[in-house]
Amino acid sequence: MKIIKVHDKMQKGYSYILIEKEGQNFAPDFKPELTPKEMLELGVFEGHYLTDCQDEFPKNWFTNAKIDPKRPNIELNCFKIKSRQSLQEWQRKGWIIGPDVRGWFQWYCRYFLGRRLPEIDRLQIARWHAFKRHKAQILKNCPPKKLECRPRQRQALLQWAYNPFI
Repeated sequence: MKIIKVHDKMQKGYSYILIEKEGQNFAPDFKPELTPKEMLELGVFEGHYLTDCQDEFPKNWFTNAKIDPKRPNIELNCFKIKSRQSLQEWQRKGWIIGPDVRGWFQWYCRYFLGRRLPEIDRLQIARWHAFKRHKAQILKNCPPKKLECRPRQRQALLQWAYNPFI
């Protein structure tokens, strides 16, 4: 077991225990198609996510990550399109769950590292499952691998650990 202590711009004094090996022993119904490292390298959240808390996560996640610590930059997104709502909107809608003050991707990064919080994990995995409807819409409405078809949904899929290159 390893304890991670968090001290960044948005969260101070929080710590958690890694009880699983990195990238292993996920819930049986949770099968993300991309790792956090792959997502960061492909370009998510306008390159402005986790920029002040990189010490919490493995350094190699950021080696080739498309990030900009100064400002959000749509050009860093894989599909060069805005596909997210503000943190304030997530808070207003009640989508920030438990100790993951930055939302689903922060939860996924911590889960991937090996943290387990059964009740929160169940809720976040259910949200991940519900997002799969966007993949179904791309498969239904776009020719295979025609990436210019529904770029906003593709970017959103990427930001939920689904393969957008379908």
